[in-house]
Amino acid sequence: MHPRFTTAFSALPASLQAAIQPLLDSADFKGVLRPQDVAFLKQETGLDDDALALALLPIAACCAVATVSNFNVGAISRGVSGHWYFGANMEFEHTPLQQTVHAEQSAITHAWLNGEEKLDAITVNYTPCGHCRQFMNELNSGTAIRISLPGRAVSTLGDYLPDAFGPADLNITERLLTPINHGFPLEGEALQQAAIDAANQSHAPYSHSFSGVALRSQSGKIFSGRYAENAAFNPSLPPLQAALIMMNMSNEALNTVQQAVLVECENSTLRQQDATQSTLAALGCEDFSLTLVSKTSV
Repeated sequence: MHPRFTTAFSALPASLQAAIQPLLDSADFKGVLRPQDVAFLKQETGLDDDALALALLPIAACCAVATVSNFNVGAISRGVSGHWYFGANMEFEHTPLQQTVHAEQSAITHAWLNGEEKLDAITVNYTPCGHCRQFMNELNSGTAIRISLPGRAVSTLGDYLPDAFGPADLNITERLLTPINHGFPLEGEALQQAAIDAANQSHAPYSHSFSGVALRSQSGKIFSGRYAENAAFNPSLPPLQAALIMMNMSNEALNTVQQAVLVECENSTLRQQDATQSTLAALGCEDFSLTLVSKTSV
């Protein structure tokens, strides 16, 4: 079991401890529960879906990187496929607060990058802030997505975000988590190809500034992330943060990034380069390169 889970694990009910320990002890555990894992945990604990997700929030919150606030938030997104995805807030010292990742963004992006195509529910241990409510409004689940909090009845995003402003108000039909491929041809070595592939699947229906990032860690593993744009603009999630979510959920320290590639469109309205490079530098990574792809490939 990764050391970061130890304290929270010891506080779980005995039946949940016994049931989840083999999963946490597995070297392959990356914050994802398969449908069969969820079914087993429910059987062993007698908890239903909502109660089990709430009981697991302390484990999700252990994944927080709260170097600024020291305030750990955990979230679990539940896909229609039956898979559950952990997420947690992430903060980066010596960078602007705008570079932080909220727990709900983490859990949703974790699902998206694992190929989940629609979410049924989000469980989180604190009330979603306005930023997160707006981020969730970009999803193809719409305002019907269920939100579960400790000590409260399950509500929907529509309850938390009445009279919502979203993609439809801008005549945008594309939604976050719906699969898409922008058609940029893969080229270069493995890290560059991973970044291009991420850019191909990025969600940028407002600016068409498609982008992706791929990171190589000290362990040699590659983690990629896609840009997720939002109708309200500010809640958009940069591709670097998406890649760092995947790295964090794989239990790898963020200061072990050894090499990074950013892929952006030529002549884009928006640029990720400066923010990406400065955040990577704050994490101790100086080996950064930029690849430009042509919009004519779309």
